[in-house]
Amino acid sequence: MNTSLEAKEEETGAVDKGGRQEEQLLFKSRIVTIFGEINDKMAHAVCRRLLALSEESDAPINLLISSPGGHVESGDAIHDMIRFVRAPVTAIGTGWVGSAAVHVFLAPPRERRVCLPNTRFLIHQPAGGAGGQATDIAIQAEQILRTRERIAKVISQQTGQPLDKVTRDIERDFWMNSEAAVGYGIISKVIERQSDLR
Repeated sequence: MNTSLEAKEEETGAVDKGGRQEEQLLFKSRIVTIFGEINDKMAHAVCRRLLALSEESDAPINLLISSPGGHVESGDAIHDMIRFVRAPVTAIGTGWVGSAAVHVFLAPPRERRVCLPNTRFLIHQPAGGAGGQATDIAIQAEQILRTRERIAKVISQQTGQPLDKVTRDIERDFWMNSEAAVGYGIISKVIERQSDLR
């Protein structure tokens, strides 16, 4: 007869085995997921997966994104890695893609950016929680302004929108549904099924 501890160990083992099998299937399918807040831990995991998949084959990689955003520099790492690897990456939006997640999403060329029907997109300027001595606050404020300019340039270059329009749009939260995202140039098309990627 199993004790509750043995039963828990068996259950955990089953979960671990299932998790490993799921990871293997995702790897075999060349799917990478970004769900939740973007931070350095997630960036590390995503970059490692992109490198491993690209090393294995030059076949396309599908990157599913549903994220409110997060740490700008962590988003930068993923954005740059998407452009760095040999294998082409297709960004697929689902749920909502906001802030730093949009920066990640915009890394592939437009023809490799799609979303599912109910996806919403949010672009805005980076936020900062400056604190400390006055000199440090001034330095942080300058860095936020530089980051805002850099992000606006990426959005403009990747969507084809004029820089001055993007700069105005990101002054406040700027929401888009999937149809509006097509018009803005965030995505090339809306898809409903995995087979639509082919």
